[in-house]
Amino acid sequence: MSSGFKHFVFALFPFLHYSNNTTPNPTNPIELDNAFSPPFYPSPWMDSTAPGWAEAYTKAQAFVRQLTLLEKVNITTGTGWQSDACVGNTGAVPRLGFPSLCLQDSPLGIRFADYVSAFSAGGTIAASWDRGEFYRRGYQMGEEFAGKGIDILLGPVVGPLGRSPKGGRNWEGFSPDPVLSGIAVAETVRGIQDAGVIACTKHYILNEQEHFRSPGNFEDAGFVDAISSNVDDKTLHELYLWPFADAVRAGTGAIMCSYNKNNNSQACQNSYLQNYILKGELGFQGAILSDWDAQHSGVASTLAGLDMTMPGDTDFNSGLSFWGPNLTLSIINGTVPAWRLDDAVARILAAYYYVGRDKHVTPTGTNFNSWSRDVYGNEHSFAGNGYGLINELVDVRGEHFRAIRQAAAKSTVLLKNSGVLPLTGREKFTAVFGNDATENEYGPNGCPDRGCDNGTLAMGWGSGTADFPYLITPLEAIKSQVASNGGVIQSVTDNWAYSQIAALAKQASVALVFVNADSGEGYINVDGNAGDRNNLTIWQDGETLVRNVSANCNNTIVVIHSVGGVLVDSFYESENITAIIWAGLPGQESGNAIADVLYGRVNPGGKLPFTFGRQYSDYGVADLIYEPTNGSASPQDNFVEGVFIDYRAFDKNNIEPIYEFGFGLSYTTFSYSNLNIAKISAGPYTPTTGNTKAAPVLGNHSTNPADYQWPANLTYVNKYIYPYLNSTDLKEASNDRDYGLDVELPEGATDGSPQPRIAAGGAPGGNPQLWDVLYSATATITNNGTIPGDEVAQLYISLGGPEDPKVVLRNFDRLSIQPGQSTTFTADITRRDISNWDTVSQNWVITNYTKTVYVGTSSRKLPLSAKLPL
Repeated sequence: MSSGFKHFVFALFPFLHYSNNTTPNPTNPIELDNAFSPPFYPSPWMDSTAPGWAEAYTKAQAFVRQLTLLEKVNITTGTGWQSDACVGNTGAVPRLGFPSLCLQDSPLGIRFADYVSAFSAGGTIAASWDRGEFYRRGYQMGEEFAGKGIDILLGPVVGPLGRSPKGGRNWEGFSPDPVLSGIAVAETVRGIQDAGVIACTKHYILNEQEHFRSPGNFEDAGFVDAISSNVDDKTLHELYLWPFADAVRAGTGAIMCSYNKNNNSQACQNSYLQNYILKGELGFQGAILSDWDAQHSGVASTLAGLDMTMPGDTDFNSGLSFWGPNLTLSIINGTVPAWRLDDAVARILAAYYYVGRDKHVTPTGTNFNSWSRDVYGNEHSFAGNGYGLINELVDVRGEHFRAIRQAAAKSTVLLKNSGVLPLTGREKFTAVFGNDATENEYGPNGCPDRGCDNGTLAMGWGSGTADFPYLITPLEAIKSQVASNGGVIQSVTDNWAYSQIAALAKQASVALVFVNADSGEGYINVDGNAGDRNNLTIWQDGETLVRNVSANCNNTIVVIHSVGGVLVDSFYESENITAIIWAGLPGQESGNAIADVLYGRVNPGGKLPFTFGRQYSDYGVADLIYEPTNGSASPQDNFVEGVFIDYRAFDKNNIEPIYEFGFGLSYTTFSYSNLNIAKISAGPYTPTTGNTKAAPVLGNHSTNPADYQWPANLTYVNKYIYPYLNSTDLKEASNDRDYGLDVELPEGATDGSPQPRIAAGGAPGGNPQLWDVLYSATATITNNGTIPGDEVAQLYISLGGPEDPKVVLRNFDRLSIQPGQSTTFTADITRRDISNWDTVSQNWVITNYTKTVYVGTSSRKLPLSAKLPL
């Protein structure tokens, strides 16, 4: 067995000189080179008064009181990689009829399963700026996960937030803007959990690049420790933590801690971020679970707030665990207090009851197997035993394809249009170019975890993927449209067939060029891109393709499928390029959705959830760390730009973007007028005071090692993680040569007495007065055209301080307006919206600087403004 105790010693040592009685004071920007994460103990226990959680809390505690110690350990510890049907499973409690919990990727559909839907990616649905679409997508994904017998959906994603446009997994999340991401994640969480499945918001936190995200051995570098994302307190609160607070307020039942270090403390044992910030300040009532193999210690991670370890083993298929028997041992020898384990189990079960999982549970349990598409096979894949029915071929898609198509079309962003769009389908000669227009030659699922850039791009690669039930390509959808009108359509889908491309382009009355740029998770390398993109160029010689076509056709329309911004400076101003569209990663209905927009069945209303710059340096952030910088120690990634990422950096540095954040055209036009600001009465902001209750101890347990030995009648599954001890001698059971060493625990780590409440806390999401509405803004939006259209009205605020961004997004609404008609845009402005984080008081404050409200069509087009009457 692996020793949690031994790993605890090394993880704890740097913290011993800090006092638990002082207020945590995270590093300031100028100190990032020596960044550290202050300790905070004990790990907060659930709050019975947390709004919305009372019933779940009561049910969870009642259940936990019935559990034995071994059963509690079972619920918190994964059974091991490929040991059960899902990418992660906890142990079951057969005595009480409680099943193994199934945890499954991904944030855009069910990974490793058949008869499921492939939804649009998070970074694409964000471009709809539509709360209803956010919720519906979440709900329909939840329905599918529930139908397959999955308990915890490993998503949505707001980490990475998108600090660097080259970050490999940005597309799994929503936007580098915290408000757009926060609203999107909250609605997605509500949708998933209303369908009866626990949402696991991830990755907490500052997981902003794939390179060096985990410790490992690298070619020509040897062992390199995990990267440390170093950030100051103000930036943490005002930027990266913001959407996690929205997810917690929306009731997310789980949060996944990330692989990286934060201020030189491993994320999944970072007591400040997990205990003080997440469970304390944000009042998170659910369970923190580790990313797969992101746990690096036993006792240290337990005391630092981790509630569930995934997949349970120290390394894939090692058969060893930091928890499992070591967690059992740490409880009976008194290293970890019983209440800490009780709270971990209660949090898992509270999330289970909070979403009504006990009412939505699939009668037959999990009905698919991640490791085989065969109907019959081994229940325990890695061990190779338990032969039987493993895949019931349950089709959970319903009619979700309709919503997927609609959402993809609503998320399509029109960047340029000289008047050629929409097309009629009766053009004299339509030509389609680019391998992004057609099929992957191996089929849409031919590359494992979508780990290639073959054919049209409809999702990135990695664990954030799902299998396509089908993939409608742009070429087949356009061909169907043109052929139905008796038109002429031809194509060249080899990007390097230069002579054929030129010859066909010369004949075309309209040329449609499809190009892309891909990225994904770091365990897959595509064309030399190890997760993160190496640059922002279009892939597959796409720029050359665009130039070759447009040189021979003066009506060239470019469609971009990409994971984020790409460089378009070489062609976007060309007169022969008559239109440009960003279509993101649309999912299974990709071709139908783009055809809907191209041929006018849908009037585009999407807006960019990020900025298109001219070059990488425009984004104002340091380059990703691609090579080791610190020997075998952690590469130090200092977030010295603070809150100035994406459009905030462009504004600060007076750099003109090509297409700014929030930008998007329509086939009609809109005008803005009549901005009014009404002040709303609200009481003063009051910091939370008082103490919590004492930590509840839920049941009793024996301290006799003889009670925790392997059962004589157990059928052992190879490499499966069990909670049993292999000896009645605790030193032998621990397999730790240092067992019994007098180790000083962090001050307060085992203290279950009432604790002071955190001033900025008080409820899930933070102090509830942050959401007091202080102002209501209204404006008139008019459709000046001749066709109906959607307009996303956006409200920005200037907080006024010398260190504040020029403007920050604070609200928005997507409005459908008939031609010649007007509608009223209404947006609440909360206390949180006009507050800054104060590092001295460790709370939110409204500064004395003048606050100005702006309303308009994008971050750079804000025709209406008004001062806030403070």
